[in-house]
Amino acid sequence: MQLVWDWFRWLNESTGINLTIFYDQFDRSRFASGFLMTVKLSVICIVSSVVIGVVGAWIQGSRLRVARTIVHWYIQAFRNTPPLVQLYFFYFGLGSLLKAAGGGPLITNVTWAIVSLSFFAGAFNVEIFRSGIEAVPRTTLEAAESLGFSRAQAYLRIVLPLAFRISLPALNNNLVNLVKTTTLAYAIAVPEMLYVSSQIWSDELNVPVMMNVLLICYFVLVGILVYLMHRWERAIRVPGFGI
Repeated sequence: MQLVWDWFRWLNESTGINLTIFYDQFDRSRFASGFLMTVKLSVICIVSSVVIGVVGAWIQGSRLRVARTIVHWYIQAFRNTPPLVQLYFFYFGLGSLLKAAGGGPLITNVTWAIVSLSFFAGAFNVEIFRSGIEAVPRTTLEAAESLGFSRAQAYLRIVLPLAFRISLPALNNNLVNLVKTTTLAYAIAVPEMLYVSSQIWSDELNVPVMMNVLLICYFVLVGILVYLMHRWERAIRVPGFGI
């Protein structure tokens, strides 16, 4: 690999394209850690937001009016306010109220970023799954109940799998937006890819180069997600139903 690093050093000396993330070990290690942090944020928030969406959609069909009201206002609050404001609310608002015994923060900035972004995307996922559930014929649920399934069993084993197929295109779009929204974690000093890139271009004065690197990295990350989601759509496709 040393030959590769030397080539990037030569590229800088001959053309001025200063990719220190390749030939400088310190910059390479901190950019790699930022990239891994972005992947970590994306994966955890995707899983968490999908779980929130599934549970929230189920509660929307609950017979308990209080539960339905709570989910309704949760959706309204997180869909109708900017995600950056939500992030500041969690980190500076709730975070200032939760202090450890020594006076330091009880919850880290990374955790607050995960919580905030998961709730933000989860609010949209609730509506996505709700629309998918409503698209499942009522007779399907009635048939499941006639076979002795409880409401929870019918939801988990029959309604949700069918609704999931219908919801996948919209879900795919929301998860792509979620990956791009992880850049907001920069605002509370989470060391993700944008944050470490800003440190690198402040030290090396290679802003245009690092901007292009960021563009390519996010293009690749989102492209991988879209590819996997499309493969998943084809794998679970039921001919004549949903997708």
